[in-house]
Amino acid sequence: MIRLAKKEEIPQLLAITKACANDMISRNIFQWNEEYPSPKAFENDVFRKELYVLITNDKIIGCLVLTPKMDKEYLAIKWLTPNSNNLYVHRLAIHPEEQGKGWAQNLMDFAEQFAIKKNYTSIRLDTFSRNKRNQKIYELRGYKKLGSIYFPNQSEDPFYCYEQLCKK
Repeated sequence: MIRLAKKEEIPQLLAITKACANDMISRNIFQWNEEYPSPKAFENDVFRKELYVLITNDKIIGCLVLTPKMDKEYLAIKWLTPNSNNLYVHRLAIHPEEQGKGWAQNLMDFAEQFAIKKNYTSIRLDTFSRNKRNQKIYELRGYKKLGSIYFPNQSEDPFYCYEQLCKK
């Protein structure tokens, strides 16, 4: 089941993203750290009703953010569509113990169906340049890699931006 997150679930989500960060670091993928994702980011996501949780067997195992808000870092990208009616995916995480079971695909299915239902033109996201597994997931789903951006508080390496048109 996927539903909107509650404020009191933020500690569980931070535990999941910390476990993800530790797992990625163990594979030399320095995408997330102690500064990101932050409690404040999740609090803002909950307040805006943009944070969703994935629950299985009465346990939260993952999350993602769906927002129409474009981060300023994205302005440098030459997107496929105008910057006016797009949905952005952020902070997608599946607890490492649950990875490899198709849960990230379920979250992306949800995001794509959500975008179509709400009449967005496209879905945009970024993923770390050293996270080959995520890149493969998005490319197999038909997302087009369009350029690189940087988040210096997270890494010196670039993040790749992707976009997919919503299929009506």
